[in-house]
Amino acid sequence: MMLDTGTLRVASGVVTLTLLLLFYFITFRHTRSAYSAWWCAALVLFLTGSAAYLLDGTVHQVWANPLGNSVLVTGAASVWAGARSLRTARPRAWQLGAGPAITVAASVVDDPASNDWSGGPVFLALMGLMIALASRELWLLKPGYSRVQRPMAAASGLLAAYYFGRWAAFMAEGPHGPVFVAYFGSPPTALATTALLVVVSFSMAVLSNEQQTHDLRTRATYDGLTGLLNRTAFLHLALNELLRLRRTKTTASLILADLDHFKTVNDEYGHAAGDTALQAFAAACTGSARSTDLIGRYGGEEFILLLPGADPHRAGQIAAEISRLLLASQDPGGPRLPTVSYGISSSGPGRADLQGMISTADAALYQAKSLGRNRVVLASALPHETPS
Repeated sequence: MMLDTGTLRVASGVVTLTLLLLFYFITFRHTRSAYSAWWCAALVLFLTGSAAYLLDGTVHQVWANPLGNSVLVTGAASVWAGARSLRTARPRAWQLGAGPAITVAASVVDDPASNDWSGGPVFLALMGLMIALASRELWLLKPGYSRVQRPMAAASGLLAAYYFGRWAAFMAEGPHGPVFVAYFGSPPTALATTALLVVVSFSMAVLSNEQQTHDLRTRATYDGLTGLLNRTAFLHLALNELLRLRRTKTTASLILADLDHFKTVNDEYGHAAGDTALQAFAAACTGSARSTDLIGRYGGEEFILLLPGADPHRAGQIAAEISRLLLASQDPGGPRLPTVSYGISSSGPGRADLQGMISTADAALYQAKSLGRNRVVLASALPHETPS
């Protein structure tokens, strides 16, 4: 016996509500990850949109049908936003709201009082588009980010393809055509999406936990203010890099940099100005260093750079370039950015010793401070000023 559309929608709603409660209490409340929050929002929206369709065939269809269409598209947009949160920031409000707004407009002008499929082509196309965008975000994640990212991307891609197939069949023969009714109508779609929701929700739980782990790892590795490596992470990575350079008998240089009179900046202009100065210097470092260099915040207003393969002369050029970029970033209407003193040490081929290089660079930095600041001092050469 075939189940009618209303019964299938009720059953699908019960399953969705169960998944929502399980996911919220077991996953979201534990991880508080952005991904799990977006998935909870998507489940709520899918449940609400499907419930609105239960009013089809009543006097309320005139508003319930457009509402159901737009809410379901919003749910698909939430799936995209969740996938995007794994890689970058969430979409802007207009990106999330444009699809639902277009959907409700298309539904309202398509006689929703008597047409169960008012705005159908727009609704189906946007559902496919939003889910396809979510699939794309999952494919763009770095390999190894998660053990379920590829299956999730494939599942999202298949669902997007299914909705595009629904759209193509709808455009070709309408909602009452034999192909559309048999393969893309409401009953088969309710069964397919319910089964997929069950499978996907478990994968979502894995991704949410992995996103939380990734966020914790990032916080343990990077300085929250500057975005550079923190001291512990820098020392760990630098030690491994120097071990590699020792095996390949490659030279390296190390720069210790200290912002001059930084306390005065905080005292005169406030800590917000001090934070701006630290961020400006970090940006100057990343803009001057090479992709192979390691950059870290060593502590307070002191920074550290490891330059594999660079001799002292090249390290001095990089220090001068950092000061030039810092000066160029000065806001004419803002507090004056501090100058910087640098101490540089280097190692011979295959003889790199991290603690020894840091101690030597620190001694050179102390000499730079003693000589009047705003200069580079090489551990093995006379001090010279950075270009102004």
